[in-house]
Amino acid sequence: MTSRDDQPYRDRRMSLAGHLMELRRRLMIAAIGLVVGMVIAFIVTDPVIDFLLRPIELVAGELGDDFTRLTYTGPTSAFDMRLRISFAIGIVLSAPVWLWQIWAYVMPGLTRREVRYTVGFMAAAIPLFFGGCVVAVMLLPNVLLVMASFVPDAQFASQFYESSGYYDFVFKMITIVGIAFVLPVFLVALNLAGVVDGRAVLKGWRPAFVIALVFGMLASPPADMVTMLILAVILFALYMAAAVVCLAFDRRKRKRDPELAP
Repeated sequence: MTSRDDQPYRDRRMSLAGHLMELRRRLMIAAIGLVVGMVIAFIVTDPVIDFLLRPIELVAGELGDDFTRLTYTGPTSAFDMRLRISFAIGIVLSAPVWLWQIWAYVMPGLTRREVRYTVGFMAAAIPLFFGGCVVAVMLLPNVLLVMASFVPDAQFASQFYESSGYYDFVFKMITIVGIAFVLPVFLVALNLAGVVDGRAVLKGWRPAFVIALVFGMLASPPADMVTMLILAVILFALYMAAAVVCLAFDRRKRKRDPELAP
């Protein structure tokens, strides 16, 4: 006999055609939310571009080069950059809409226990992702300054930032660091699923530290040791926090089922 926690959260019997129609409806709502978010974001792109220009201003001051600029190499480059910024911000602004549509579509098929785990997972993953994005933004000026230090101190050498390449660099750095901050949450999810136990996670602290250093090295310029160490320390601290949480969950499981104890 199954417990209440193992029963579906909501009994919904629907044909394949009904599922497809519901999926299409929810995708349409999510797309409308994204478009509205992009329109709103397009209006406020000027402050975002001013924010992206501040690290370039620091580099210009460091180099003492008045020619260090953000450059647009094509007739539509400026519009393209604003459009891409609007898309990225629009995803964030419309997140409550499309996240709810995804959640509302999959929730009826989940058990009550799975619903609780999913809510807990999202509650931890979303703040960690945005926390990683904030860290990446804070480290961005330091990264650009380190890379600019390799520009030759010569009369005909200047640092130009092509708009498309500069946006890609900033966007990728923010996204990669944000995702890296969420990885410990996946580790806890694997523990809840019974794939790994807390002791195994704790014993893996040495390779985890090495991986954190390697990620910090890959996510930062080759000569920027400060950025690399900051990222590595933060990621390793999150890994250890995940290990502690896994140990706590294992202890709780053993209390409910003593047969699980070694």
